[in-house]
Amino acid sequence: MTDTGLDQDVTEKFKGAFRHHPAGVALVSATTADGPVGLTLSSVASVSADPAVLVFSVTRATGSAGGILSAPSMLVHFLVAGQEQLADAFARTGEPRFTPEQGWEILETGEPFLPSARVAVRGTIREMHRVGPSALILLDVLDVIDGTPGAPLLYHDRHYDSLVSSTARD
Repeated sequence: MTDTGLDQDVTEKFKGAFRHHPAGVALVSATTADGPVGLTLSSVASVSADPAVLVFSVTRATGSAGGILSAPSMLVHFLVAGQEQLADAFARTGEPRFTPEQGWEILETGEPFLPSARVAVRGTIREMHRVGPSALILLDVLDVIDGTPGAPLLYHDRHYDSLVSSTARD
């Protein structure tokens, strides 16, 4: 495919379409030989309940994303309202990560665990598919670990928000 003005227009419209589509905010963490790694995700989705498989994407296979892709297992934490600063710390290079103030623990299986997240899904990579500079990851779910209840944290139009159910508003 050639790089034309039309292609760039489609790319920008595509980005805009997803910018206005709210997504849940998650944080993936793992342990590598160099220590813990993690990054913020807004691309997590369920693929199958039996077998339990989820999917997410990462933009490039270097840095934290590269560490995640090479880890033997990982946790995908579903964040709650009030964890915006944590999400930002793992979305930006050079921000403090895995600090005592963030409340991290280490599971017996070795992964960094954030008990203040609503839930964490532990898994191993089933498949990885390269798509341009990104990678699509299918994760076999090994365990689901309850955390702290809370309203889901959402990302919409470059801002955080939370989800309040219609029954809670009544």
